[in-house]
Amino acid sequence: MGVPVCGERAGIAAIAGSDGAGGKDLPGRGSGFAAFAGQACACRGFPPGARIGPALAKHMRMNSAAPADLAALAPLDASVLLDPLALAIVFGGTAASVLLRHRLADVGRGLVALKTMLRRPFDSAPLITQAGSLEKIAKRHGLLALDRSVIEDPDMAAAVAAAVDGASPSEIDAIVRDRAASRAERHRAVIELWSGVAEAAPAMGLIGTILGLVRMFAAMDNPDRIGAAMAVALLATLYGALLANLVAMPIVARLKRLARVEATERLRLAAPLARLATLERARKRELAA
Repeated sequence: MGVPVCGERAGIAAIAGSDGAGGKDLPGRGSGFAAFAGQACACRGFPPGARIGPALAKHMRMNSAAPADLAALAPLDASVLLDPLALAIVFGGTAASVLLRHRLADVGRGLVALKTMLRRPFDSAPLITQAGSLEKIAKRHGLLALDRSVIEDPDMAAAVAAAVDGASPSEIDAIVRDRAASRAERHRAVIELWSGVAEAAPAMGLIGTILGLVRMFAAMDNPDRIGAAMAVALLATLYGALLANLVAMPIVARLKRLARVEATERLRLAAPLARLATLERARKRELAA
């Protein structure tokens, strides 16, 4: 028994020899495979027309199928992932669900809240510093002098205006906390809106899948329409999962973190703003003395 060439060891020859009794002549396998087998035999040291065993023949057939397998791994055309009907079902259905569950004002706030996604978390340190400056002005010129101060933050402006009008420290503390609670409620409404998007999108994808399957079963007599219906069924599920997990849920997580930080930071303003209410009484006592 000869030794194969091309770097292969005698194992292949042993397989061919062991199956020689049951081997078949290569020309009987077809002209295409015979040509491939003849080249393979010549490369491996076998003479053309040699009788080989079934195991080696199977090995050659698997190697001949490799180029077809590689062709199947060609890059996927991105256009096959776009289906207008599936997009309409998922995005249109999700939008309709949100509009039915929430007020238009909350929907508008939910869209406006997207601008805050790139902002830094709220920090009360600059407002606390401004409150300290206002306290110095009030000690020197009285609380009425704060009426001309420029305060951009609405919560702080409301507390200072109440202090100028003669509100007590407890009343100012209540104003700060009530406005913080109202702001947190607005944030909660926006978070619930985007949570609803995360809940509705997969459900709309499932509805699109059902509709696509119904269309597919209805078109079983027309093979040209089966593929389009199946595409709607599969892509609707894909769109719903992407909308929920890559859009809505990250927005919900980000908004929750921003709202939690802002609620905590705004409560820090209650104490320095409440001290403003005590300045006017202390100043009147000093003047009376």
